[in-house]
Amino acid sequence: MELVDVYVPTVLGRLRIRQAGAGPAMLFWPSLLMDSALWTAQAEYFAGTRQVVLIDPPGHGASQPLTREFTFAECATCVVQVLDHLGLPRADFVGNSWGGMIGGTFAARHPDRIGAAVLMNCTASPAGLRQRLEYALLTRIARLMGGIRAPLVPSVIGAFLGPTSRRTRPHTVAAIRAALTRANVNSVTWAVTSVVPRRPDQRGLLGLIRTPVLVVAGVEDPTFPVAETRAMADAIPGARFVVLDNAAHLAALEVPETVNTLIDGFLRAQD
Repeated sequence: MELVDVYVPTVLGRLRIRQAGAGPAMLFWPSLLMDSALWTAQAEYFAGTRQVVLIDPPGHGASQPLTREFTFAECATCVVQVLDHLGLPRADFVGNSWGGMIGGTFAARHPDRIGAAVLMNCTASPAGLRQRLEYALLTRIARLMGGIRAPLVPSVIGAFLGPTSRRTRPHTVAAIRAALTRANVNSVTWAVTSVVPRRPDQRGLLGLIRTPVLVVAGVEDPTFPVAETRAMADAIPGARFVVLDNAAHLAALEVPETVNTLIDGFLRAQD
């Protein structure tokens, strides 16, 4: 599989898009602090039958650094601009954490541009006090240190992975460490602020969704516990809800075969 890079101007700067395959389009948006590499296993699996579109989200990866906060509506507009630039009338959407939240926003605000949606390890609720304080401290320390350096990496790994992945999946730990070395701390801090302490309560908005939606939780997710992700699914009319065993906050990286089979079956059921 060969990924082709395209750079798309959007309301949140120039975004790097990585494409492979042909057929019905699937667009992937990752978690905070991660980039399009999160979806490598999904791209390899689906590129034989579909057009895979991987996004380096605003301020991450090879996309243009952020210089301000943003709204979820602006992120959804970025998705529309990517589709327009690529000449795609619509696409299925797969998102993790921040990406899952934006998938919900996109489905509610742009129903004519989305097929089905798979929203993983995410929430529709505003951040609680503990999460706001933890992420504020993390970003402040990172700025003082000039980057997400070694002393902070365990905190991020602890927020993303549960005991199973930390103990038995060294490749997941390595992938997170690699993503953190690529992170521009000033840029991603704008994203963290927008997605954590400034995160909107989307439960009312998600009630407008009419597209087929699969919501996925990880039983070991330390960031969004199963009950919180279930509340998101409950807010979406007709949404299907699945809990994955032995997976945490980055299920697509931790249990890629399980996730690929789950997404494939869900999308085939909509054809």
